[in-house]
Amino acid sequence: MDRPELAGFLRSRRERITPADVGLPAGPRRRTPGLRREEVAQLAYISTEYYTRLEQARGPRPSREVLPGLSRALRLSDAERVHLHYLAGTPPAPPSGPSREVRPSILDLLRRLPHAAALVLSAAYEVIAHNDLAAALLEDFSALPRRERNFLRRTFLDPRVGERQWYSRSGMDIFGRTAARHLRAAAARYPDDPEVATLVDDLLTGSAEFARLWAAYEMSVEPAPHKTFRHPLIGPITLNCDVLDIADRDQRVVIYTADPGSPAEEALRLLSVIGTQRMDVPG
Repeated sequence: MDRPELAGFLRSRRERITPADVGLPAGPRRRTPGLRREEVAQLAYISTEYYTRLEQARGPRPSREVLPGLSRALRLSDAERVHLHYLAGTPPAPPSGPSREVRPSILDLLRRLPHAAALVLSAAYEVIAHNDLAAALLEDFSALPRRERNFLRRTFLDPRVGERQWYSRSGMDIFGRTAARHLRAAAARYPDDPEVATLVDDLLTGSAEFARLWAAYEMSVEPAPHKTFRHPLIGPITLNCDVLDIADRDQRVVIYTADPGSPAEEALRLLSVIGTQRMDVPG
């Protein structure tokens, strides 16, 4: 534990936060910048005396239970939370399972891509965010129970998988091999996560196709730069596929775009108008 550095770090983070940032009144006689020590202690659910001793470099080592409270109270970023743990002499524990928290800047990115279908996948292929065009191209995952928002479950285990046919036959094979490789890696990173273990078991027992891909044990699959979707209203749509890795969250942003002036661009325009309504079903 580096008491002087921890004290200086806590003080600097406290002084940058205004009372309004955390929903507190400023008050008429506030002489210090940022929050008062007692306010941070209240927000972190610890005693003012204990927090004061930390800022004076004479407090005991904060426990793993105290550090999350300090992080929330001081509105620390991901990098700052990790730094706090190391200053306290308590390295952050590895996550027990894939992160489902999407960074606000990534959510804003999805909203700023009105002409692209974009979604965010967790390390276990759960769709944890998507924009309107992705819902129109694939389906509205937000309307599904959380368990069914998993891209692999919807692709390999859903009873309507024969009807859906999101990908062309060749595209489905490449996607399956890539997904099997990613899921195997996720299972190794999160060996104690019951949701990942259940997903693997369900896929192996419920899909002969996925079981075949899993048994192949391919660890170097080249991603396909294009994917052809079989949309029930529009028909086949071939789109560019780009994947952005968010390493610190162990997530992927998948973005489907069309070449300018191509039939696929017209198809995406039409999908943006149709949205998620099913025009092939009688009203």
